[in-house]
Amino acid sequence: MTRIKFFGTRDYEKDMALNWAKENDVEVSFSDDFLSYDTLDQLEGFDGVTTMQFGKLEPEAYPKLEEMGIKQIAQRTAGFDMYDLELAKKHGIIVSNVPSYSPETIAEYSVAAALNLVRHFPQIEKRVQDYNFTWKAPIMSKPVKNMTVAIIGTGRIGALTGELFAGFGAKVVGYDLYPNDSLDFLEYKDSIEEAVKDADIVSLHMPATKENHHAFNKEMFDKFKDGAVLVNAARGAMIDTEAMIDAVDSGKLLGAAVDTYEFEMPYFTFDWSGKELENDTFKRLIENEKIQLTPHIAFFSDEAVRNLVEGGLNAALNVINTGDTPTRLN
Repeated sequence: MTRIKFFGTRDYEKDMALNWAKENDVEVSFSDDFLSYDTLDQLEGFDGVTTMQFGKLEPEAYPKLEEMGIKQIAQRTAGFDMYDLELAKKHGIIVSNVPSYSPETIAEYSVAAALNLVRHFPQIEKRVQDYNFTWKAPIMSKPVKNMTVAIIGTGRIGALTGELFAGFGAKVVGYDLYPNDSLDFLEYKDSIEEAVKDADIVSLHMPATKENHHAFNKEMFDKFKDGAVLVNAARGAMIDTEAMIDAVDSGKLLGAAVDTYEFEMPYFTFDWSGKELENDTFKRLIENEKIQLTPHIAFFSDEAVRNLVEGGLNAALNVINTGDTPTRLN
C-alpha cells in the first residue's frame, strides 16, 4: 500500500485526511513535527510527503530526501517561498502547492480587516473599555465609496478582494506583473509606486520572491498617501516590519492589518502563553494599538482546510503514481 507522511498536522486536518486515505486506498501517517533535516528520518519507508510550514527547509535536506527516494514535497499552502525550487529540482524533487483553496475566504478577511481599521474599531473598543463613550474627531471615519483602493497582486485572491471593494463603490486600482484585462472594475498602474500614491487602502496579494523582498520599506511607505491603511494577507517577507511600524507611529499610515510576519515561524500556530517573546520587533508589532496582527489565519475556514488537505495529498499521490502533478512549481 502507498504510504504518505502528513507533516505539520493540525487536529482539525486528521478526519479529512483519513477520509481521503480511505477513498484512495492510501495509508496516511501523521506527525506534529514540521519537515526539516532533523525530522527526515520519519520518512523512512514512506513514498511521499505533504506538509504545511512557513519556515525555510534547510539546503542539506534536499540531497537527503533524494537519497531516501522521496521524489516530491506537497506543500499544503499556496505560498512556497520556504523552498529552494532549483535545489529541489537538482535533486529530482518536485515541489507542489495548492494554488487555490478558498480565495473568497482570504478576500473577505482582507476587506474586513481594512474596514476594521477605517472605522477605527480598535480605538473605539479601547475607549469603550475605559468607559469613554464620547464622539470625537479621531474616531470619525469616511465611507469606502469615497476611497481609492490599491490591489497589489491581482491573481485569484487579489481580484476577488478588488471586486468586493468595488462593490462598496470604491475606485480600485492595481498592479501586477501580469495584468488581467478581464478585471473591468480595476484600473492598472505601471508600478507599485504609482498604484499606492493616491490609495486610501493598500491590500497586498503577491507571492514572496527574491525580487520583492522588503519591497514595502521606508522608501515605499514615504510614497504612500498620508493616512493610508495597509493590509497584508499575503507574505510577511514583502514588508520591512520595522519600517512599517515606524510609518504607523509617525502617522504616515493610519494603521495596518497584517496576517503574516517575516519571522513568524517560531510563533504562529504555537501557544506562547506565559512565555517570553525574544523577538523585539515582533513584540512591537503586537503591542502597537494601531496594528492589527493575526497569526496567519486569513485562509482559516472549513472549506479552505478541506481543499488544502486534499490538494496536498492529491499532489503527493500524483507524483508517486505518474511522476508529475498539475500543481508542480519546479
